[in-house]
Amino acid sequence: MKTKLIAIGELLIDFIPYEKERKLKDVNSFFRVAGGAPANVCACVSKLGEQSVMLTKVGIDAFGDFLIDTLKEVDVDVSHIKRTDIANTALAFVSIDHEGERDFSFYRNPSADLLLDESEIDELLFQPNDVLHFCSVDLVDAPVRKAHEQAIKYAQEHQMIISFDPNLRFPLWKDKVKYRQTILEFIPKAHLLKISDDELFFITGKEDINESVQYLFQGDVKVVIVTKGSLGATVYTKTSEIFVPSYQVEAVDTTGAGDAFIGAVIYQILNKKIDKEHLEDQINEDIIRFAHHVSAYVVSRYGAIPSMPKLSDLEDKNNKE
Repeated sequence: MKTKLIAIGELLIDFIPYEKERKLKDVNSFFRVAGGAPANVCACVSKLGEQSVMLTKVGIDAFGDFLIDTLKEVDVDVSHIKRTDIANTALAFVSIDHEGERDFSFYRNPSADLLLDESEIDELLFQPNDVLHFCSVDLVDAPVRKAHEQAIKYAQEHQMIISFDPNLRFPLWKDKVKYRQTILEFIPKAHLLKISDDELFFITGKEDINESVQYLFQGDVKVVIVTKGSLGATVYTKTSEIFVPSYQVEAVDTTGAGDAFIGAVIYQILNKKIDKEHLEDQINEDIIRFAHHVSAYVVSRYGAIPSMPKLSDLEDKNNKE
């Protein structure tokens, strides 16, 4: 049976401003794109050519229809996405500064994704050597946190690789202390961590990067990838580290850059049939270089899911260069 990615968490509408380099309060008009970090990762993996499944809940509304249609168009399996009339599909308004960096305002009090229940996670979906990926946004005190815990339990029982990208979103957590505690609670459950360098201090409380990274090797953690924006990324195991510089491109929108990066890594794990026992040995320089290539492609375009490349897009880009 072909292995696949299972991603759990938020699926939402990102409203992107037509006017760049303005504060959110000064933006007059927006266009909508499908968003949510786990969904972005699903789209990345599917467009590159491996199978992905999204676990979430959306409203019985036009935005929910749009999101499901968008994922279908990029061959993400949406058959496990639940619908509800109790809450609406989540919305996020985003402003982008002159460097392509973002400012968010979220509408989800609660949103449909928060209502995904543990009873709605189907164990039959989880198979050996699949990958489960999750982020921190939906680890709040809501039914969806229990759904994450159930998905992780099934993944552990079925010998899957578990990937965690905290992907910090402070506006969604009123209590930063609880946010940090929650992330630290879930880190030991993962085999693969992807963390940006500016998230390290908040999560670990340690200023020295090497101390911070070693602190993350708790529980099942085998590989930590620390991304450093346009500079590159370093892959750490308990005994080694490899720095791989990024591709240099002009960023127009960094939305989905980190998701494209980890999506590309997961694609390679599935494509190369890497199991969790060999994760430390096989997350190498070539895999990170490929992930940089995918991420660079995405940041040079607007939106996350619409910007995710197919393998042929990357080959075309190489040929042009």
